[in-house]
Amino acid sequence: MKYLMTDQLKTNLSLGRTVEQWIGHERKTNYTVLQWLIIEKENNGEYSVVFKECFDEGAENFLDIYEFSALDPDEPYGMITTFGTIADAIEFSESEYGASKDKFVNSEMIQEEYLAYLKGQK
Repeated sequence: MKYLMTDQLKTNLSLGRTVEQWIGHERKTNYTVLQWLIIEKENNGEYSVVFKECFDEGAENFLDIYEFSALDPDEPYGMITTFGTIADAIEFSESEYGASKDKFVNSEMIQEEYLAYLKGQK
């Protein structure tokens, strides 16, 4: 798994590339909730931090976490907070959701993070 270095993270975001980070999971009585976040540049130049929670509906042969059902049907796209700068978006991700600057991956790589989680559950 290749994580982005801080400079790569900032460059990718400034160029309009989306980055993601696996936050973790919570086991409930009858189900597991997966958590991850997305930071992306909006058309107006602001940066959105999207915190996603979904049911763990996957397996090693179905890793498309984007297709899993949202935990909160009233927030199907996640909890979205916008910021004027990259630094503010990253700082919020760290303080609010426990993200780490050195654990971001490029868009679509969150599925690899999910696979690593599944393999760790065995």
